[in-house]
Amino acid sequence: MDIEELQTFVEVADAGGVSSAALRLGVSKSIVSRRLLRLEAELGVQLLARSTRGAALTEAGATFRDHAARVCTEINVAREAILPAGDLRGRLRVAVPFSLGPTHFAPMLAEMARRHPGLHIQTCYSDRFVDLIAEGYDCAIRVGYLQDSNLIARRIGPVHGKLVASPAYVKAHGSPETPEELAGHQALMQGTEAWQLTDGDKVITVRPQGRFKADNGTALVAAATAGLGIAYLPDWLTDEHVASGALVQVMTRHPPPQAGAYVVRPPGQHPARKIRVLTELLIEYCDPSPHPAPAPLRH
Repeated sequence: MDIEELQTFVEVADAGGVSSAALRLGVSKSIVSRRLLRLEAELGVQLLARSTRGAALTEAGATFRDHAARVCTEINVAREAILPAGDLRGRLRVAVPFSLGPTHFAPMLAEMARRHPGLHIQTCYSDRFVDLIAEGYDCAIRVGYLQDSNLIARRIGPVHGKLVASPAYVKAHGSPETPEELAGHQALMQGTEAWQLTDGDKVITVRPQGRFKADNGTALVAAATAGLGIAYLPDWLTDEHVASGALVQVMTRHPPPQAGAYVVRPPGQHPARKIRVLTELLIEYCDPSPHPAPAPLRH
């Protein structure tokens, strides 16, 4: 039984269709379809019920999927075990935030590819929340405060942020001094997120309101400099504008607690070696402790 056929079947089962699986695997839809047909012919059963809306597992397919996934995992572990020390092969799919990915993480991923010529890296740059399991990603880099989930996270570095507004906004609406006063101001947000602030040793959670929302930090910087409200953003997006006077820090008596950058992966007993190697490389670049490496995330 061909391992590529098994891996293709698992991808189609998890993605819910041939097109999505082909995108994950980096091959054409016709190749995916041929592999599935060969596997079904060899087994003598139909694994997938195909329709114009996608592909659904048959009863036999649902049973076979779990066994096939375990076989693929064991094969990958075996391949890693016999590779020369430090050598990585196969595919690594990573989801990275768009607001800082191209400037901060893209050089590190390029370095990963340079060090491991046999590794195929596929990166998705987006500020939307990526479902690693449903969309078939090996891992993601996430910034901020992690929400509770069944994902496994490893911290790779600190992230510093602040609340900022334009001088024109402060002149027109005043500068909030307490979390209670913040509720009366226009907040610039990505969605319906909560903001965390400090009060001495305590962390206070507030839920601001506002009429301007965007799923990208750069867009929120533009809105803040235009005087539309108060934004809670990482320093690497605002330092330049604070230095020029286009933005000023507010809520200085209640600054946000330090956040972090993390590598998150789906649950499993042992991470793939390619994820461990990527994580260590990111720590090397992002950790602010003294060593000859590029600047940490607080840029």
